[in-house]
Amino acid sequence: MPRPREAFVASAPGATLGEWVRRVQRRLGDAGIADAGREARRLVVRVAGVALEAVIGRPEMRLDADCQAAIEAAVEKRIEGMPIGRIVGERAFYGREFGLNEATLEPRADSETVIDAVLEIVAKTGLGDRSLRIIDVGTGTGCLLVTLLAELPLATGLGIDLAPRALVAAQANAERHGVAERADFAISDALEEVSGRFDILVSNPPYIRGDDIAGLDDEVRLHDPLLALDGGLDGLDVYRKIAGRLESVAPNGWAFLEIGAGMRQAVCTAAEEMIGRRLDWRVWHDLNGLERCVACQTLFPDVRE
Repeated sequence: MPRPREAFVASAPGATLGEWVRRVQRRLGDAGIADAGREARRLVVRVAGVALEAVIGRPEMRLDADCQAAIEAAVEKRIEGMPIGRIVGERAFYGREFGLNEATLEPRADSETVIDAVLEIVAKTGLGDRSLRIIDVGTGTGCLLVTLLAELPLATGLGIDLAPRALVAAQANAERHGVAERADFAISDALEEVSGRFDILVSNPPYIRGDDIAGLDDEVRLHDPLLALDGGLDGLDVYRKIAGRLESVAPNGWAFLEIGAGMRQAVCTAAEEMIGRRLDWRVWHDLNGLERCVACQTLFPDVRE
């Protein structure tokens, strides 16, 4: 049974950071939220504006009344079903924090598989010694492009998205992580408005089948933008758009595509049908053992650099 509200509110001015973490953990646990301890620490430190290490190193830190009220309001939003990333306005990805807005997906750990895949291929092929050009289709927060530019200091890149507000978030994240001078952002429907050639294409496109949107968890359906979720009737619309332009955009490079669970064969087949030939696909699994990223070396034989 949920703890009475009056038991949750701090009874005295200047309640400590440690006290609030424990209170929030109990409150979230009573509400049935999984991993209440981790969420409580993240929520409290973000709202309080302190480092996570302070929970252990400075638990006696006293919080003023305004801060306590803000924590209480944030906890109520979390119990009502708002994802914690939406409450605090940012989400961790590959060891970095990325700001969000209403036009962006929350970066998720599954998508880190794409980063791992790119860095593995770059290391194995020696591409890291080159000034790589990277394009990120459906950039959203910019988490894929910004992370790759941070990990590959010689690379430059372009992030494209159909949502102007998403590009605002992506630009801010590029500035936050010190790669803005090597990153450009532009509005484009998939690759329709893109010119120039790139060595690496990455994308976490919308891949939820239109008829499946209504059955998504509320945290996704009610808080992530539909534009970033809906992949059309079979979930493959954007994959087809990307494949249809690969020859002109990345004719002698690599394409890395995030996929949903069980979508590998459908994505690869759809791409090959658009291109008109078979491709040599590689697959990477996420931390849950699910196929999460497919990649191919494009190598269009009739295209010269």
